[in-house]
Amino acid sequence: MSAAAAATAFGSRVLSPEQDVFEHNAWDHVEPDDAYLEYAEQQIRLHREHPVPPEEREQYNATPAAYWDNFYEANKDRFFKDRRWLHIEFPELFAWTDARRSARPDGADAGATVPGSAAKPPVASDARFRIMEVGCGAGNAVFPLLADIDDPRLFVHACDYSKAAVDVVKSSAAYDPRRCAASVWDLSSAELPAGIEAGSIDIMLMIFVFSALHPSQWRQAVDNAHRLLKPGGILLFRDYGRNDLTQLRFKKSRLLDDNLYVRGDGTRVYFFTNDELAAIFGGHFAVEQNAVDRRLLVNRKRELKMYRVWLQAKFRKSIAGP
Repeated sequence: MSAAAAATAFGSRVLSPEQDVFEHNAWDHVEPDDAYLEYAEQQIRLHREHPVPPEEREQYNATPAAYWDNFYEANKDRFFKDRRWLHIEFPELFAWTDARRSARPDGADAGATVPGSAAKPPVASDARFRIMEVGCGAGNAVFPLLADIDDPRLFVHACDYSKAAVDVVKSSAAYDPRRCAASVWDLSSAELPAGIEAGSIDIMLMIFVFSALHPSQWRQAVDNAHRLLKPGGILLFRDYGRNDLTQLRFKKSRLLDDNLYVRGDGTRVYFFTNDELAAIFGGHFAVEQNAVDRRLLVNRKRELKMYRVWLQAKFRKSIAGP
């Protein structure tokens, strides 16, 4: 594990040797036990022995956005929860402004402080501060940002390669074209999104979106992110880690490629390691964080242990550009 990964702590509920694991529903920073590691090896072996049949693979890789269209047409904005945790994991989203509703006495979190506010980057009073979420889905990050940041300089670009997802965002009562623009765009496209200039984005969000790409699309996606960010801009990343419970629960005929799976609804998902992220993004960006967030969830009634693994990273574009 890299120094950037090891130096980051997620959560504070640590399981000590004398504590009963079933005392609480969740624990932080728990390494998998031997039984889980054996289970993981068995499941990965099963997946490799029974992959998606070759004659079926192309249908999932040819038009991946169509499966996400079906997903959002069926679920609208009812499936994912709003990402209220952004201020905890990604304070950079808020560090440039003091105009947060949650930091005001009349706000939802009276007396709250603005994380990272001691080191605000200079933002001209009349300049736009542009945040772009790639893979915006139903707006579960976009709308919390707009609701909390009461700063006229903020403008949020919301992009997704599912037209159905973009339609959900635009149909929301919280969608304000004066502060937000939603559009259809494939992160792995050879073209940048219409209406967004190269070098114009201050912060880019990629939350559980890069995993939907085929590995052959990674290079173009990273090139696009680098082109869109301003010199000194930052890419905030969170996605699935290798041997997450979600990966191990897949049955036969779901493995498309090494660590790339297809869900029952036809959408794809990849499970990363920290070393992979460093290799994928490190050639374009300075790696400020490359961490693993381990969580042990327990079913106290059935005495089941479930290990979750997420990766979180922060990649900074050089101030020298281009």
